[in-house]
Formats: sequence, C-alpha cells, structure tokens
Amino acid sequence: MDPDAAVAVLDALGTVTGWSEGARLLTGHPAGDVVGRPAADLLADGMSDGTLLARSGTVTLRHRDGHRIELAVTACPVTDADGTPGGYLVTADPPGPTLGAQAFEQASMSMSVFDLQQRYLRVNDAACKVMGVSEAELVGRFFADTVGDADYHQGFLRHLREVAETGRPVRYESFAGAPTMNREHLWSIEMWPLHAGSGELTGVGIAAFDNTEQYWARRRLALLNEAAARIGTTLDVIRTAEELIELLVPRYADFASVDLLDWVLGAEEPPALPDGGVEMRRVAHGSTRAGSPGAALSLGEPHVYPPDLPPARALREGHAVVCQAGEPEFVEWLAERDTRSPGGSRYREGVHSMIAVPLRARGTTLGVAVCVRMAHPDDYGPDDAVFAEELASRAAVCVDNARRFARERSTALALQHSLLPRGLPGQAAVEVAHRYLPCGSLAGIGGDWFDVIPLSGGRVALVVGDVVGHGIQSSATMGRLRTAVRTLADVDLPPDELLTHLDDLVTHLAADGSGEDVAELGATCLYAVYDPISRHLCVAGAGHPPPAVILPGGTVELLPMTAGPPLGVGGLPFEAMERELPAGSVVALFTDGLIDYRDRDLDGAAEDLLQAFGTPADSLEALCDNVLKALLPAQPWDDVALLLARTRALGADRVATWDVPPDPAQVAVVRQAATEQLITWGLAEASFVTELVVSELVTNAIRYGEPPIQLRLIRDRALICEVSDASSTSPHLRRAHAYDEGGRGLLLVAQLTQRWGSRQTGAGKSIWAEQPLPDV
Repeated sequence: MDPDAAVAVLDALGTVTGWSEGARLLTGHPAGDVVGRPAADLLADGMSDGTLLARSGTVTLRHRDGHRIELAVTACPVTDADGTPGGYLVTADPPGPTLGAQAFEQASMSMSVFDLQQRYLRVNDAACKVMGVSEAELVGRFFADTVGDADYHQGFLRHLREVAETGRPVRYESFAGAPTMNREHLWSIEMWPLHAGSGELTGVGIAAFDNTEQYWARRRLALLNEAAARIGTTLDVIRTAEELIELLVPRYADFASVDLLDWVLGAEEPPALPDGGVEMRRVAHGSTRAGSPGAALSLGEPHVYPPDLPPARALREGHAVVCQAGEPEFVEWLAERDTRSPGGSRYREGVHSMIAVPLRARGTTLGVAVCVRMAHPDDYGPDDAVFAEELASRAAVCVDNARRFARERSTALALQHSLLPRGLPGQAAVEVAHRYLPCGSLAGIGGDWFDVIPLSGGRVALVVGDVVGHGIQSSATMGRLRTAVRTLADVDLPPDELLTHLDDLVTHLAADGSGEDVAELGATCLYAVYDPISRHLCVAGAGHPPPAVILPGGTVELLPMTAGPPLGVGGLPFEAMERELPAGSVVALFTDGLIDYRDRDLDGAAEDLLQAFGTPADSLEALCDNVLKALLPAQPWDDVALLLARTRALGADRVATWDVPPDPAQVAVVRQAATEQLITWGLAEASFVTELVVSELVTNAIRYGEPPIQLRLIRDRALICEVSDASSTSPHLRRAHAYDEGGRGLLLVAQLTQRWGSRQTGAGKSIWAEQPLPDV
C-alpha cells in the first residue's frame, strides 16, 4: 500500500482506531484528534443507506479548517482470528489532479519540491527536461546524488538546507549548468518553506527562472551605455577606434578589429564605394591573447577585402553580416586570413562565429569592425547584429567628429541641421510652421532645437529648447536632449515629469564631462501637449520663456506659467499649467534668441514680441517671416528657433466613447457597438481588425484592470482605439508558449496594428492601438 494513502481503521462500533499520515494530509486532522472518536463525527453530511450496504461510494468530510471534502471511499471488513467481524479498513481513492497540480506540472519554469532532508518529492515537466531524467528517477533521491560537485550545485544545496532549517524563503541568482544544456545559464531561483495545516514545516518549494536571454540583453545594454562615456573621449581617429576595441574585448568578442577607408585618415571628401574589392587600412585590433598573435594584418597595413567576404558585404550592404563555422562565407573568410598570415593560423583554431559591421556616420561609410568568437560558447545571433550596428553607429559618429575637427563650425552647422526635424511628421492636431536661424557670431553654432511629436490619442507634443554655449559640444548635447525628449514623449509622460527626467539627464551629462559646473552645461526647454479632443494645452517650462498664444480674435498674450529652473540645476520641481484653447488659436514657442539682446530691455522686448505676433498674416509661414523680420537684427548674436502651431479640434462626430461594465459578457456588446460606429464612419473595411483589437483590449481591462473601464474610438489620420481603466499596472508584450492558454492578446494587437502602447492617466492608464485608415 502507498505509504501516503489516506487510510482509517474502524472497529465494529464505528470508532476510529487507526489513522494514517495520508489521512492527516487529506483532512488536516492529526491522529491524536481522531483516534477513539466515532467516525460519524468527521462527516459533514449523513451517509446514505446505499453507501452503507455497498461499503463504497462518495462521502463528504469536514476538513479541520472547516471546508468540505468529497471523497470516494471503500470499506473492507476486517475479521478477528476466529472469523468474527472486527471492524473495517476504510481507504479514500486518490482524487484526480487539481488545477493547482496541473499548473505545477505544466509550468514553463522549472519547479520542484524537496523534503527537509533535501530529497526530491515532486518534480514538474520543465525540471525533468532540464535534468534530462523522469520524475520517477528523481523522487526520493538526495539532491547531491543527482548532480556534480560544481560550486553552484553546492550553493543550491546550501540554500536548500538554510530554508529547511530556518523556515525563511531565499531568492538568489546563479550561473549554473544542467545535464541537458551545453553551457551555463543564468537562473533566478526562489526557495520557500512549505507548512502543513498545523503550521509544521514539511518541505521546501523551488522555482527556477531561466533569465539567460534577459541577462545578455542587460549586458548588451550596459555596453551601449558605457560606450557613450568611453568612445570618443578625444578628437583622434585612431584613439577612437582603440576605444571601441577596448569596449568589445573580451566582453563581446575574443578578437576584434577596426579597418577604415583610406580617405578617412586624410582630408579628402568621401568617394563612392567601389563595386568590387574595397581597400582598407587596419587602425586598431585587440585580442584576449596579449599582442593579438592571431591578427592577419599589422597596424597601419593596407589591404583589400575580396568582394564576397563578410567585411566587404557589410560595407556594400550597409548592415551587419553574421557568419558561423561551416558556412561557405565563413570558410572562405578564414581561409583568406590563413593565406595572408599562415603563422597566425594556430591562434585561429576554435573560431566558430564572426560578425562584420559597417562604421557609418551621417550616411557615410567610414570603415568596418569585425568581431570574432573562440572561447565564447555562444554564436553571434540577430540580437548581436542589432547591438553591433548600434554600437558601431555610435563609434562611427566619434570617428567622423575627429575627422572633421579642423572644420568645427561647418561640422557643427551640419550636425545641427541633421538633428533638427527635416520634415515634421504628419498629424491632425495642429498646423505648424517653423524657422531656425543660426547665429552670425564666430562663437559657432548653438544648441537651439524644436520638435513636433505625435502622441497617442491624436494628441501632439510641441517642444523648443536651448543648450548653453556654442560649438560641437552644444550641438551634440542638443541631439541627446532631443532624442531623450522623443524617448520620454513616447512613454507619454506629463510635461512636468518629462522635464524632471530631462533635468536628471543633463546633470549626468555634466558629471560625465570635463568636470565643469553643471550650470555650464545647462539647457532650457519648453514642453507642451495639445489634445484636439478636449482642446486643452498643458505646458511646463525649464528656465524657458513662456509661449505666446494668439486667439482667433487677434488677442495676443503670454501664457502665465512658472518658468521653472533651467535643466541641470537639479533638486527643484517643475510645474505644469493647463489652458483650454478655442480651435484656430496659434501657439508660439521660441528660444530666447528671439527677444534677448544686450541692448534691449526685457519689458520692451516682451511688448515688441506681442506686437509682432499680433500683426495680421495670411499664413503661419508668413507670420514666421514677419516676426523674425520685426524682432531680429541683420546679424543675430544667438541662434533662434521659432515654432508656430495653429490648433485644430476633433469634433464629436469623430470620437465615440462607451463606458464598459466589468463583465466579460460586455465584450461582445462593445465589439458590436464599435463595428456599427465604423460603418457609420464609412470604415467598414477596418471592422475586422478593430473587432479583434477591441476584444483583446477590453477583455484585458476587465480581467486585469479595475473599473471604471472606457472604450474610445477616434477617427483621426489613423483609426485609434483606446481602452482605459483605473489600474496603473502597464501591460507588457510577451511570447506565449504553445501550451499556454493566454498571453497572445497584445502580441496579436501589435501585429495587426500600425503601433500600440500605453500611457498613465490621472485616473489609471490607457492602452491604445492605431491602424491606418483605408484609402478612400
């Protein structure tokens, strides 16, 4: 008989005389509380005559904690030595697997249960797959007897004992191998004590999450962050290439090299790349072996890559090329290296993967970087190609800056123009016009910028900013800030919170610089968000002049708002103000170069500004020209950025809203309502995708969010579906496994729509998805 079986022994009078451990686990009643008592005391309901006569059937017991247990039981008579009935042996048939047991068995992470002596009690399917054996081969065995003597196994056993002895949970990370894995993985391991109903410690539960991919993603991200500080510290081409090699070896590659086109090392303009072989010059290489004995070229040596090899392909095609051992390109590349440098061939033994990535900056190809792996067990993959391209693009910018050092002002001007919007993105919330004028001073180009950023829900962000100082450093800082603003705007932060994050960035940039005071690397910024549905404008500033508003009647005013501290000061709050604007209002954002002159009184400048904006004009473009002509001298001493935006409003005929009760049955109702609205708008072609999007987002809000729940459809340049609820928990995209019952909703939304995302609101969050409108 199974030692864990639930068994009770009754005498002829129905009194309990025996009680197994399995019966205790099943009912919660220890033997001391049951033996000697009538068995009827354990019943929650009476027993039918049919069950008594058949000595089998279903009975309902009362668990020790009060809940009811239905069991299929069988009673076997027990006779004395003389053959007279002496009682009954009652057994409970084991119940089928519970939902919890199924979840344990089918969990995607490795899970197991140990007793207090570190012996296996239960192992789920994922753990069996990792161990390479069945559960039957593990149950009852001491953990140390099933693994090797590696330090990480000893650490696992030590933590097991700690939980068994102290009753406290343990969480830790470990690089560990497994019998079915050819390399070590990063495991996030949780151990927790298991207690019986009486509170007695009975075992230890284990869950191990394989975080290897996330770990390497974090490592790649850390390298990218480090690259911003370590690459390009000097305006020297060779040193910049060496810094790239120092970053790559040994953490990303066992060998790496940088080859540049000859013209990069001179003063010539870039020629077109030839179709055949490309002549390069080795400028830097590094290896895990001192002296880089496996290098096929000496530093400074010119050479030509044959056109079919990966480095030449990367240069020609403009993207990373990955090759693995055994592939024809890889074999040809390695043979060419061995032919060029036979003496180093023995140092190339074990090479199993390589990646060649072009060094491109501002659309110009400068050279190629090659990374090779020997000791690293993993081959380069698609994620490595993306990382290599991002890192190479950063390094290439540094190389190009060094190449153009003698032409700093023209370089700064080109950089400034390349970072400013070349063509503002399409959006329906506002009509825009803009101007940027570089200063006429010999100090160089400054760091003024502006931007128009489409946001979710048909909204738009309007941005102007000004970095302190002039020259390449100010222009580069402006580029970082503009990129940061776009990134933070994509997260949909409110204006005051966005400026807080931007303030932290400027502080870090100053700290990573040459030790200058933070204020010397400061900047100002004005960030505004306009909603064409509510017609509300929300604005926050960081040491920047307030915007002007020209109302439809011609009235001009400066918005009353708190300017806030400049970026980089740190520690002070930013405040946002909100204003409802009638449709057709013009919002004017500008940098201080428009009004701040040495010979101009600030009060008088404000009056001149309002007068210039109040001058009638046929269009926004004409108004831009009139304002600049009225306010600026022939040679401005500072950069000027001017951004005008005429507001529009989305009427009620283009917005549909439904309040959704938190009932799954309402999903079909709102789906049908959305379909009918699309038909009303003449967008029946979009109804199929919209139905799926509405179903997924509303279902998720009902299942995981909190009421009130609201669905909103917006007909803008795109068809926007928004579902909001009172929960602040943001969703995340994940890839469900084949046997998962859920987890595919957001992935489906992401694949069917043009873009999707979430944003925090004052009452919770909003999940949105956009799909392009069919051409009509």
